Amino acid sequence: MQNLSRLELITGKDKIDNIKNKNILLIGLGGVGGYTFESLVRSGIENITIVDGDSFEESNLNRQLLSLTSTLNKNKTDVAESRAKEINPNIKIKKITKILTKENISEINFREYDYVIDACDTMDIKKQVIKICTAGNIKSITCTGTGNKMNPQLLKITTLDKTEYDPIARILRKFVKEERISKKIMVVASTEKPRKTNSTVIGSNSFVPATAGLLMTSYVINDIVGEI
Repeated sequence: MQNLSRLELITGKDKIDNIKNKNILLIGLGGVGGYTFESLVRSGIENITIVDGDSFEESNLNRQLLSLTSTLNKNKTDVAESRAKEINPNIKIKKITKILTKENISEINFREYDYVIDACDTMDIKKQVIKICTAGNIKSITCTGTGNKMNPQLLKITTLDKTEYDPIARILRKFVKEERISKKIMVVASTEKPRKTNSTVIGSNSFVPATAGLLMTSYVINDIVGEI
């Protein structure tokens, strides 16, 4: 059994069962999602559905928590499940090892989940997650963008309408307006302007995506225990 005595000291023992019983959907296990996943597991969440169709490659080693030389070419969902079981043998992991598209996202029953966490890097999926969760009144949080950024101190938990200097957030704001979605959309976003590079590949580091992932978990856990 996972020992959560240190967490109990700051949440109160009565909150731990509530944390354990929540059902979480996490979309994406990359630079942001890997840290979200591990911190959810270490926070006592025992029911997590993970969605990712990718396997680990060498370029992931600079920033993705679950990426090791020993996990290269392995499915991210398989690696995540194995690691979670090492932390908490009682955890229940449901794996969806596929690339989500607008066509297949309907295969997921979002209403099963207490929280939906979007840590993916596909714009169409981000839009669909917002649309589905707002229509179903499902709690969710979306990470906008961490690429080409160097200052983790400029990341914050906010609402989509209050974001600035974020290209992904700008696209999502336009989508929300076009869809006439009036509900507040919770996001983790940065006020840092992305750095311009001479490459079509998006630059990244170990600490900005990690911070964003941990902020996503902090939102969920603090909401569960009533700190928000």
